[in-house]
Amino acid sequence: MSARTLPLLFLNLGGEMLYILDQRLRAQSIPGDKARKDEWTDVDRKRVMNDIISTMFNKKFMEELFKPQDLYSKKALRTVYDRLAHASIMRLNQASMDKLYDLMTMAFKYQVLLCPRPRDVLLVTFNHLDAIKDFISDSPGILNQVDETFRRLIETYNCLSDGEFQLIRQTLLIFFQDMHIRVSIFLKDKVQNSNGRFVLPISGPVPWGTEVPGLIRIFNHKGVEVKRAEFTTAGNYVTPQREGSFELYGDRVLKLGTNMYSVTRPVETHMSGSSKNLASQAKENTAPNPLAKEELNFLARLLGGLDIQKPAGGETGFRLNLFTTDEEEEHAAQTRPEELSYKVINIEATQEPGRRAELSRILGELEVAEPRPGSAEKGEDLLALMDGL
Repeated sequence: MSARTLPLLFLNLGGEMLYILDQRLRAQSIPGDKARKDEWTDVDRKRVMNDIISTMFNKKFMEELFKPQDLYSKKALRTVYDRLAHASIMRLNQASMDKLYDLMTMAFKYQVLLCPRPRDVLLVTFNHLDAIKDFISDSPGILNQVDETFRRLIETYNCLSDGEFQLIRQTLLIFFQDMHIRVSIFLKDKVQNSNGRFVLPISGPVPWGTEVPGLIRIFNHKGVEVKRAEFTTAGNYVTPQREGSFELYGDRVLKLGTNMYSVTRPVETHMSGSSKNLASQAKENTAPNPLAKEELNFLARLLGGLDIQKPAGGETGFRLNLFTTDEEEEHAAQTRPEELSYKVINIEATQEPGRRAELSRILGELEVAEPRPGSAEKGEDLLALMDGL
């Protein structure tokens, strides 16, 4: 396992989350002069994006994130994204949050699988950050936060060897290996099978610095080429024209990690049959996990450094539905296997040593709270983990 994987995982999943939220907010926006008090406007959309991005790139949060450390569990990371998604006036109920996280994880999994070489996962990250900068181009303060993270990425990762990037890629694939959720965009583009597994291409550009396959060279003991033989390949390979830029600005060349929702089309997620069977056969053990305390103490450190933008005055927040209708959202919540629904961990994180010790005790016991009844109501499903922060 690589101790340098967590920042790349967090930033890429966060980028996918912002793509999805921006697309859904735009789809549901009403012109400001025609919108009712409880309807979204473009001003609300910009406010939500600014609040989430500002929270995501909080300086203290980034400092903790970039410290060398092991990758943490899916549940621990999901807790962070629950908090991020509710760092503004927007509210998501459980079904929409599940769908959002499914889309985020499957999109980045596909990108990691398609990376021509392990080092290119950094170009995927840069594509996400380039797009995030476009979202907040009119907010210089937040833009500076993103640029600081950009520089930290360059400083931390540009000097790593190819072997270290291979270990990072392997760590990411281990994290994603049992996730097979069908996504309509991938199914329509025929890059995903009905069982949720991806179809990898056998044609296209070869990794930068390598040659198109089809030629065998034979060398003698002195290192001199003495014979050549050609063979036919199953794919149609081409040599890339140039390498993508690993600097703050430049052409990344690689398109993985760019916004696939820029063309409006509905995106649905479905659990594959194999995933459902896996979930039913391997229910999560409710006994305390010896690693849980350390994982969630890590979260306490991260979450303790975040400032959440709570609705001001009488604002109750706006509800965002990631499904086409409320009925679809309610049906998804009822039919999703219980083992695959992420429950809410109650966390109170402060900088006070006494309360931090109490937090450690509670987290070590792995006590999980069920979603509150009526959480689909507008403004009522603020995640329990935000209480006291």
